[in-house]
Amino acid sequence: MSLVRLLEQKNKKILFTTPSHGQKNGIYPPLEGMYRIDISETDCQNPQEELIRVQLWARSVYQTYSTTFLTNGSTSGIIAAVLSCTKVGDKVLIGANAHPCHYNAVKLAGARALTYTPDIDPEWGVPLETKPEVIENYLSRYDIKAVIITSPTYEGIISDIEEIKAICERHNAYLIVDEAHGALYPFSDRLPLSAVNIADFTVQSLHKTAGGLNPTALLHCNCEIDVKPALDMFMTTSPSYPLLASIEENIAYLDSKEGRKEIEHLIDRLDKIRANSSGCQFFGDDPTKLLIKVDGLSGYELSEMLYEDFDIEDERTNEKSTLLLCGIGTDNKKLDRLQNILKKF
Repeated sequence: MSLVRLLEQKNKKILFTTPSHGQKNGIYPPLEGMYRIDISETDCQNPQEELIRVQLWARSVYQTYSTTFLTNGSTSGIIAAVLSCTKVGDKVLIGANAHPCHYNAVKLAGARALTYTPDIDPEWGVPLETKPEVIENYLSRYDIKAVIITSPTYEGIISDIEEIKAICERHNAYLIVDEAHGALYPFSDRLPLSAVNIADFTVQSLHKTAGGLNPTALLHCNCEIDVKPALDMFMTTSPSYPLLASIEENIAYLDSKEGRKEIEHLIDRLDKIRANSSGCQFFGDDPTKLLIKVDGLSGYELSEMLYEDFDIEDERTNEKSTLLLCGIGTDNKKLDRLQNILKKF
């Protein structure tokens, strides 16, 4: 039985347990279905056992040592990875422009952060890839226990994970990859190479491009380290089983024929938009992200024009360019509208 099937079962016992709503919703009717499947452990329903089973199934899907479901975003996965492979006083190499959770993870571990600064593309105003030679330089000079890199970047720039992993291995350092924006990568050969089967630890946010609910995510491990003790230190003992069940269904969909076909369709549509938008320039390694700029307009001016004139809200913008994020839930209607708008530039 899967976690999803367990939550769908009717509990025939009279419960005087948490959650106290009793699977009934008198507070917010739009969430009636969520209340109905929001349960905790009882004698007749033990979702923890099913969670263990579905995580083992997920491990087989991704071919990892372990894959752990997260309901507090990739942030919790980064923290657990650092806590699992470092001790007080260890040095951890992170990007100077990294997500705050990278710094916080090092701080919580009692470790020391060393920072490197990725180059910024002057034409696009976005950070570029982490260069292997930069990592080699730091690991040659310092006794570094772990390296955290972000690939893809927010804007879809990819680093050479295989080469960086080889460097880390030569210097006995763990490699942690923040692949929060790359949850689709394992399911299409047309997308960049995923770090899931390369790095020691990889985090992915299902809610960013892979169709998941906020803030569902995954922590993949490829070394013989049990990340559960670290997660137990700061994760709740009352997890959301509806969110955990949604992760199970999300992975099953991505790995299905239908899901893989939908990813291919998304890539085809976005390639078509690029080909038919001659007035726009595009940049980046990830075909599911549209990082665009238009001659004569700053990124902020383009963002404002899209929002005020065409009701298009972008994901992120800077002085040079604007990012439109797409994913498994970006339907044809939205893409058709976007294509018609971009043709006007």
